[in-house]
Amino acid sequence: MKYIDEYKDKEQVQSLVRAIRQVVTRPWHIMEICGGQTHAIARYRLEEMLPEEVKLLHGPGCPVCVTPVGIIDRALELAKQPDVILASFGDMMRVPGSREDLLQVKARGADIRMLYSPLDAVSLAADHPDKRIVFFAIGFETTAPVHIMALKEAMRRKLENFYLLTSLFTVPPAIEAILSDPESRVDGFLTAGHVCAITGNGAYHLLAEKYKTPMVVTGFEPADLLLGIYRCLLQLEAGIYKVENAYKRAVPEEGNPAARALMEEMLELCDQEWRGIGIVPQSGLRLKETFARHDASRLLSAPGAVGKTGDEWADQARHDKKTSGAGKRQCIAGAIMRGTKQTKDCPFFGTLCTPDHPVGAPMVSSEGVCAAYYRYK
Repeated sequence: MKYIDEYKDKEQVQSLVRAIRQVVTRPWHIMEICGGQTHAIARYRLEEMLPEEVKLLHGPGCPVCVTPVGIIDRALELAKQPDVILASFGDMMRVPGSREDLLQVKARGADIRMLYSPLDAVSLAADHPDKRIVFFAIGFETTAPVHIMALKEAMRRKLENFYLLTSLFTVPPAIEAILSDPESRVDGFLTAGHVCAITGNGAYHLLAEKYKTPMVVTGFEPADLLLGIYRCLLQLEAGIYKVENAYKRAVPEEGNPAARALMEEMLELCDQEWRGIGIVPQSGLRLKETFARHDASRLLSAPGAVGKTGDEWADQARHDKKTSGAGKRQCIAGAIMRGTKQTKDCPFFGTLCTPDHPVGAPMVSSEGVCAAYYRYK
């Protein structure tokens, strides 16, 4: 397949590995920031091909994994309301809240639908005017425009029963939070090509300069990732710290102006909690006040609605974190996603913590780093 098969070519991969071995002279730690990249690294055994001086760290690159307990609990409470149909992507169904997940609530009779597109939720709103349709909109900048387009379409069709429950994250503030951590071991970043295809590279130029850290825009196939690592090492060995686009076939410097304009029209930045990490200032996206009547989180505090306020959900999440079992208290998910620890350092990996019974955020979703290492290693 054009633009895919050639980036899995064995000779090209071996050539890049040889180039990496020739350029590296000292230990370096490089972090990829995307769950898809993490899975490719594990699946194709790329770490085993690299010289011992090059260590790969795995960032919080899975929006399912980092969606906090409080937002999951809001989705659960909404789903239990008799006049609500909650729609979600399938990978959210087994993400645990403080006490249960969407599949468990669905098994008890809640109307929860697994969809492939937010536009399918718009069709649900048209077909069920007597119900409130809530689409659980999660993701990074990559998927945020898709969710907003669905809301735009619902508004165009005057579907007043369509709502979004948002859990939307922006990547650059998370990178800054990692780099500003005194324990950070990250020397260079492979930024997520699909995110940069939307946002462009502007924010990364500021980070590279501020933290003296190379940022290489990278794709998702083996040759893409090895090329990103090679370009990053070239900068590190030369003492250069800049943004370099190693994924030009998909990422223009300015990103997607139309998608960015749509987000700027309907979304605003907010402080956001990342499961396993904590609150990262101005790292979330929420609906602007102009579109608040389509914000599903407000349904919980509406007259006659059952449920906690946002502050009460936050208090409950903090309480659950303090009183959870020993396994959860000792889970090192946050350290793994910040790059200060790795999966092999976790005493619960593959024993108490598995994809069937996840303890930490990186095992929750199939895109998480712990899930990737469990599956492929």
